[in-house]
Amino acid sequence: MTDAPASAVAHSALAAAVRRWRARLFGGVLNSLLTLLVLYLLARTLPGLVEWALLKASFAAPDDRVCQAAGGACWAFIGDWFRFILFGRFPYAEQWRPALVVLIFAALLLASFARRLPARALALTWVAGLCAVLVLMGGGVFGLTPVETDRWNGLPLALILAVGGLGGGFPLALLLAFGRRSSLPAVRLLSIAYIEVARGVPFIAWLFLGLIVLPLFLPQGFDIAKLWRAEVTFILFIAAYLAEVVRGGLQAIPRGQYEAADALGLGYVQRLRFIILPQALSLTIPAQVNTFIGAFKDTVLISIIGLFDPLQDTNTALNDPAWRMAYIEGYVFIAALYFVFCYLMSLYSRRLERRLAPGRG
Repeated sequence: MTDAPASAVAHSALAAAVRRWRARLFGGVLNSLLTLLVLYLLARTLPGLVEWALLKASFAAPDDRVCQAAGGACWAFIGDWFRFILFGRFPYAEQWRPALVVLIFAALLLASFARRLPARALALTWVAGLCAVLVLMGGGVFGLTPVETDRWNGLPLALILAVGGLGGGFPLALLLAFGRRSSLPAVRLLSIAYIEVARGVPFIAWLFLGLIVLPLFLPQGFDIAKLWRAEVTFILFIAAYLAEVVRGGLQAIPRGQYEAADALGLGYVQRLRFIILPQALSLTIPAQVNTFIGAFKDTVLISIIGLFDPLQDTNTALNDPAWRMAYIEGYVFIAALYFVFCYLMSLYSRRLERRLAPGRG
């Protein structure tokens, strides 16, 4: 008696899933044609791709000539240069430190994704994690060998620049967003000028300005490492884009919310903290994450100022005469690396958006 209802429920769920996917893939003439076209392209390309990437691939080879003779992908290049691609010129014997840094960033992102911790505890966890990152990369304390910032390469460097740029740029973005909506003409004009100039100039140009022009404004004998100049450039650049994102969220808040806050007797700061900003920021979660993903991908541009991201490390590894023909495999690996991080951030964005949707606790 109990098996029949369970079987009926499973059959009903399966039928509903079939109907749903049939509507998505074959719901109309255009959808049907596009589905058939995609299936045809997959049938034409997928077998050859699987054969090249897996069946004929070389996972252990002395050089790319052996891979070419096998007729498949040369993943042996990734295995031979894996540590250099990820960590660059960081001292080989100390590369457990940048590896631990990547794990720390992954743990922080997972903690943010799971949202098991209260907001204050999560913020303190991030602060502690970032302090640990700086200690591990820089050394000089707790018996760790000091390492110059010029040797902070690869994936840890990209994560430091992206996370630091977003964390440092967000408070500035809030000030710029409120400044652009200010009733004070001087504050409004300065905010508008900063945002428009920063967004209107290519990021590569700002990197060169940060590298060359910033030291001209520093006192004589005082210098900032190239890495921190790039970090400041990231912060100032990202802040301009985030300011427009926040301003869009503020404009989407109905006027009645402001009036309700005034009716409750809330002050300006309380109104922003408890009523306006939570709603504005929840409305702009997709745009915020999109900005962060863009900043993470923009870290590949730091190679033009002499810093080594994973892509530049890959190009350096390809200078090895034994692996010069393995550039496709190297670039595929870098693309997959960036895709994984960006996709995880996108998943977090969608989960956070659903959690903060109206009507949910």
